[in-house]
Amino acid sequence: MELNLIIDILSELDNFQRKQPSNSTTLEDFRLYLNEQAYEKETPRNLTEKFDLDVYDLENEIAKQVIMLGRYSKQLIKKSLENHPDLVNEDFTYLFRMMDYPSLTKMQLIEKNAHEKQSGIEIIKRLVRNGLFVESPDANDKRSTRISVTEKGKKVFKESMKDITIVSKIMCGRLTDDEKIQLLESLKKLNTFHHTVYTNLKNEEPREILKMVHNDR
Repeated sequence: MELNLIIDILSELDNFQRKQPSNSTTLEDFRLYLNEQAYEKETPRNLTEKFDLDVYDLENEIAKQVIMLGRYSKQLIKKSLENHPDLVNEDFTYLFRMMDYPSLTKMQLIEKNAHEKQSGIEIIKRLVRNGLFVESPDANDKRSTRISVTEKGKKVFKESMKDITIVSKIMCGRLTDDEKIQLLESLKKLNTFHHTVYTNLKNEEPREILKMVHNDR
């Protein structure tokens, strides 16, 4: 092994130990630390400087983090639902939403999940086929079909929530309670904005939506 590599490893180990609140650290902790250090170096700022791009560094980094968190959460949810064959990732979010309502039309449920119509219809069909949802005519609109949760759906929801709760705790990582509260407030604010865009401006060009962002400042 090259001497320079050994020196680099020892240097990183020293930095790692200085940042730890206790001495009870493991090799796995050190590995995670190295992964975090490598990940943080892959910032949009490095890319923009490399390729001379005119972009929003801060916003690009936030977007990158949100996208990656979405991917991590999807993988974790998929893993947690392996013991619940009637559910897959998106199926659970639809079931979760429906638990707050006695019934919704198909389009109401799809819009609450911010999905395209066709994708949402396929998810609802699967949940009906698996006996978790039941369809019924809409008394006020013959063109619409209402959806409600079956007794089986309620049972599957309660059982799967135990595993989803574990995923939720994992997704929050090592954030303190104060950090969780701050993050939740920011996410609620961000989701409120995007809900407005989704419900009122989803057919607009991104440049037009950006004008609204700038005008609100």
